[in-house]
Amino acid sequence: MIPKQPFYVICPDIRSMHNVGAIFRTADGLGITKVYLCGYTARPPRKEIHKVALGAQDSVPWEYHKQAWRVIDKLKAQGIRIAALELNDHSESLLEFKPKFPLALVIGNEVDGLSNSILSRADHTVHLPMHGIKASLNVGVAFGAAGYLLSRFRK
Repeated sequence: MIPKQPFYVICPDIRSMHNVGAIFRTADGLGITKVYLCGYTARPPRKEIHKVALGAQDSVPWEYHKQAWRVIDKLKAQGIRIAALELNDHSESLLEFKPKFPLALVIGNEVDGLSNSILSRADHTVHLPMHGIKASLNVGVAFGAAGYLLSRFRK
C-alpha cells in the first residue's frame, strides 16, 4: 500500500470520552497519520474510549500535549497547513475549500469551540454548512464529515 499524504487531527479540550472514541474510530477509517489529544481531552486507556473506538485507539498513532497551540506551532514549522473547523464570519465552507496536504484539522470543544489563540494560528478556518436550527454538529460527527470531505483531495 502506498502511503497517503500526511493528515493529522488536533483535539483540544474534548469533554466526552465517547467523542474521543468516535474520533479514534473515524481516524482509523480515514488513515489519519496521528491524533493529537490536548488539554483536558481524555487519553487511552479508558474503557469509555475503548467502548466506541473498538480498538482504534491502539491502531492510530497518538500523542498527548497539554497545549494545542504548541502542537500547531510545531506542525506549522514542519510545513503542515492548519485548518480549524469552526463556523464564524471568516470561515469557508468545506464544500468549496480545496486543501493542500500535509494538513492538520483542529476540531473544538463541544460547547465552546476553538479558542482565539488556536483560530489565530490556523491557515484556514472552515465549516460544514448547517441547514437546520442548530449551528453545529457533535464533534465526532463533525470530524467524520469534515475528514471525509478533506480526504477527497489527499493523494
